Amino acid sequence: MCGGFVMAYSSAKIDTSASSLRQFFAHLSYNLGRISSYTFLGMIFGGIGSVFTFSSHLNGYFYFAIGILMVLMGLSMMGKIKFLTSLEATIAFNPFIKTLFSKLIHSKTMASFYGLGVLNGFLPCGLVYFFLAAAATSGSFLGGGLIMALFGLATMPAMLGLGFVVGFLKGSGFREVMIKIASLIIMGYGIYMAYLGYTAAIA
Repeated sequence: MCGGFVMAYSSAKIDTSASSLRQFFAHLSYNLGRISSYTFLGMIFGGIGSVFTFSSHLNGYFYFAIGILMVLMGLSMMGKIKFLTSLEATIAFNPFIKTLFSKLIHSKTMASFYGLGVLNGFLPCGLVYFFLAAAATSGSFLGGGLIMALFGLATMPAMLGLGFVVGFLKGSGFREVMIKIASLIIMGYGIYMAYLGYTAAIA
């Protein structure tokens, strides 16, 4: 989902003849919007975690479920199942999302790049789900927001790099290779999380 967004706005909104500085600020605005959404969601989940007490057993079930979800998303990214495709399609074809995306993708203002980042932050992503789980178990409104803000900042270099090499990615099989590698990483981490959750639940 994140990669698709970067490919879409880089192709439709960024003129390759524009200065490198303008292109950089366009990508930066998009990423700041994404981080804003992540931080907001982290604060909400952290707030929920502060209301409910998470026992070690409940944490185990929670992480087991997140691990299985990540495995399903990895398989979906590889095209083995349609789990993620169906989830993304359900949201992407929402009339409000379609209208908002259309307006933002056809605008070339810096604010529109930020808006696309905000929109992307609320769309399905396996890694986001995992870190939201961590935000919830932090049991803190501010702690949850900080976890998600750090997650967004940590992923910014990769997203910035993707924006600048989008032309190369469109013209080669490199993107497919990277998707498969990312799928395997997500699945491996999902299995690891499910294992940790299982051991905590039965302890």
